[in-house]
Amino acid sequence: MSTLTDLVAEHTALDSADVDHLHRLAGEWDLISDLSFADLLMWVRTGPGEFLCVAQVRPTTAPTTYDQDQVGRAATAVELPYLEVAIAEGRIWREGDPDWHGDVPVRHEAVPVRRTGDGIGEPGRIIAVLGRDTNLAAARVPSQLELSYLQSAGDLCQMVAEGSFPPPVPPEEVTSAPRVGDGSLRIGTDGIVVYASPNGLSAIRRLGVVGDVHGRPLAEIVRALADDPLAGSEAAAVIAAALAGLAPAQIELEANGASVLIRALPLLPAARRIGALVLVRDVTEVRVRDRQLLSKDATIREIHHRVKNNLQTVAALLRLQARRMDSAQARAALTESVRRVSSIALVHETLSGSNDETVEFDGIVDRVLSMVGDLAAPESRVRVRREGTFGVIVAAVATPLVMVLTELLQNAVEHGFAHGRSGEVVVVAAVTRDRLDVAVRDDGVGLPVGFSLEDSERLGLQIVRTLISAELGGSLTLKAAHAGGTQARLTIPLHQPSGSTT
Repeated sequence: MSTLTDLVAEHTALDSADVDHLHRLAGEWDLISDLSFADLLMWVRTGPGEFLCVAQVRPTTAPTTYDQDQVGRAATAVELPYLEVAIAEGRIWREGDPDWHGDVPVRHEAVPVRRTGDGIGEPGRIIAVLGRDTNLAAARVPSQLELSYLQSAGDLCQMVAEGSFPPPVPPEEVTSAPRVGDGSLRIGTDGIVVYASPNGLSAIRRLGVVGDVHGRPLAEIVRALADDPLAGSEAAAVIAAALAGLAPAQIELEANGASVLIRALPLLPAARRIGALVLVRDVTEVRVRDRQLLSKDATIREIHHRVKNNLQTVAALLRLQARRMDSAQARAALTESVRRVSSIALVHETLSGSNDETVEFDGIVDRVLSMVGDLAAPESRVRVRREGTFGVIVAAVATPLVMVLTELLQNAVEHGFAHGRSGEVVVVAAVTRDRLDVAVRDDGVGLPVGFSLEDSERLGLQIVRTLISAELGGSLTLKAAHAGGTQARLTIPLHQPSGSTT
């Protein structure tokens, strides 16, 4: 499905500023759709007598008019006349008779979408038309809620036609705004509440309001409710700013053990301040879950930290034991155990400082390279380095992968550069969309004659084979390198459940 940007670029000559305005409108128009009880279609002119629908939103407050997606559809002969009027006359068209869409009676309206000029006082120009199509089969008896919603929707549509809606979105605003169904209040120019929807009244009462809010100044209500006086003053300032014709950032207010998100929008039809629409959303349970998740994340990080400390203690004890061993073979076995335990501790150390169960694996590999390079024979001069990047890897893959790399690197250093031989070991990583490829190459003495990976009885290679097949679901090949030495190649499919992500 083509996006709004794709369709506009392919079929019109609108510039980037026009497209940005349409995107901002599409980010806010669910508010108009819900208040109107109507579907909204965004139409752009593609030629003389031709219009194309480039975006659509359905209401959450009423049945949709269109079961099928309308994006990419050309306007019909019935729709063309009122779309043309909206663009040619620059006004909202709503005087036609209802039409039928299949077996659904539909009332059409057309709202010109104006983007104001960049200079002061410039009227701007019409860049699109907003179709407001209401399913009349679901017509309801007008109540105070419906009338208040429709009045606010009419004011916002007038602002769309004049270029004053949508307002600019503050760059720091990342939390999704409340929708009409979450709760709404309408206030007059004096800040007095003239209407509160049932959900809006419930949200305000969660903060500790007693009685009705109609006829009371909303700014003073929220100022008195807040647990933090500063937060109460900020919430009151948001409402005052909207009444002054500004578009302030939404704010979250905490009181009486509840959290309510508040967004205030100025109502400025015909450039005349008539009050503000205040949307509220009870986010108490959301914040409770957020705190629980933060506590859970902190606990997980603390567990990783303690596991790392315990592994380091085990490594230290094994190192002490190795120093007391008279048998060189036993001492070597304990030293290898120290290396394996230390490599696992590196993963847990990284996870203890992460906010999720993923790690930047390059840093871990670099520390393993340093650790393995230090274990080379004193008379050997072996350089160990990395090429390419592993990226971000999930913890379930990081632990077995770091053990595999540690074993392969240790084998390369110990068996490829014995008796004072010098050279280089390189770890090469490459990530594609569906797999991770890792090669460990050295220019050492190479593999022994008749070597077979499947028949090898070395403990390190047995560990590697087990981890790759059972934990990583990958494959390993070990062969002579073209320029001499040995190359181990590891392939891990990223699409598998235990795969990594980058």
